[in-house]
Amino acid sequence: MTKAFHSSGDVIADRRAGYAKMLAEGGDHAAAADLMAQALELTPQWAAGWELLGNYSEKAGDISGAISAWRHLEALDDDGLFGAGLKLAAHGAASASEGTAVSYVEALFDQYAPRFESALLQNLGYQVPALLDAMLVAEMGRLGIERFALAIDLGCGTGLMGERVRAKVSYLEGVDLSAAMIAETGKKGIYDRLDKAELVAALAGRMAEADLVTAADVFIYCGALRPVLSAVVPAMLPGGLLAFSLEAHDGEEAVFLRPSLRYAHGVAATRQALLDAGLEILRFEKATLRQDRGSPIEGILVLARKPVNVNSLLTLDDEMVAEFAVSGVAAA
Repeated sequence: MTKAFHSSGDVIADRRAGYAKMLAEGGDHAAAADLMAQALELTPQWAAGWELLGNYSEKAGDISGAISAWRHLEALDDDGLFGAGLKLAAHGAASASEGTAVSYVEALFDQYAPRFESALLQNLGYQVPALLDAMLVAEMGRLGIERFALAIDLGCGTGLMGERVRAKVSYLEGVDLSAAMIAETGKKGIYDRLDKAELVAALAGRMAEADLVTAADVFIYCGALRPVLSAVVPAMLPGGLLAFSLEAHDGEEAVFLRPSLRYAHGVAATRQALLDAGLEILRFEKATLRQDRGSPIEGILVLARKPVNVNSLLTLDDEMVAEFAVSGVAAA
C-alpha cells in the first residue's frame, strides 16, 4: 500500500522505519521487524507501521508476531484499507468475510494500476483473458453467435479482457472498484461506458439486458460465489453467456482464503453453485492462470449460459462428467 509508507509524524520513528525497509529489501526481515517494533513504541497509533511490522514478521517466519501486529492494525484501521481482517483470516486467526473487502481491494489496485499490465504480462505470464477468449470464440461458433449486443466486463482493470472481446461486442461496459484502474483503461478507448463500482452494487436493479458478462480473475477477490451469481444472472438476457476464471482447489470447502489474500474456490462447489443459480455449464476447464513467486497458479475457466427457458437447464449427465474428466477437472 502506498499509504503504508506515509509519515508516522515522528522523525525518529520514520527514520527507524526507513532503516527497517532497507533491511527488509536486503532480506533480513527479522531485523526489519525488530526496528519497526521500536518505531511503534514511539508511535503506537500508526496504522501503517503495524502493517509493516506484520508483513516483516510474516516474512521472517514469526506468524504469532504477525498476527499480533495485524490485531493492532485491525483496531486502528476502521476502513479496512490495509486488509488486516483478511490477513488474520488467511492465517486462521479470524473468520473470512462473505463478500469483497472493498476498501482493501480498491486501495490495492489503485496503487497497482501504473504497473499492472507489465507485472502481469511480463513477469507473471498472465493467460486468463486469452484463454477465456479462446473458449468464447469456440462456443460462439458452436452456438451460431456472430456478435453480442451488450457485454459487461466486471473488474475490467486496464482492459485486458475488454481488448479481447471488443470486436465481438456492439456496446461494451466496464466496471471496476479502482478509480486508478478506470483511469488507465479510459486512455485506451476500449469501452463505451466505464463505471467505478463494486460489482454486486453495480448490477443491483439492472434489467436483464447483457448477452455477455466476463470476469477475468475477479471473483477470486469476492469470497462466496453464490451472492455474486445472484447479482450477475438477473442482469443477463436469456441465452446470455458468462465467462470467468477462479483459482481452484479440489477439497470439500466451497471457498477458502489463501495467504495471497485471494480466494480459492472448490471445483465441485463451484459447479453446484452454477447449477443452483440456474445456469447451463457449457465449458468447465482446468488451466494454469499465471505464475506467482515462481510457482504456477492453477484454476478453472468457466463458460456458462442463462437458459432460454427454465426447462432447458442442463444437469451433470454421464457425458458431461466424462468431458470434465478429460479436461483435467475431477467430477464430484
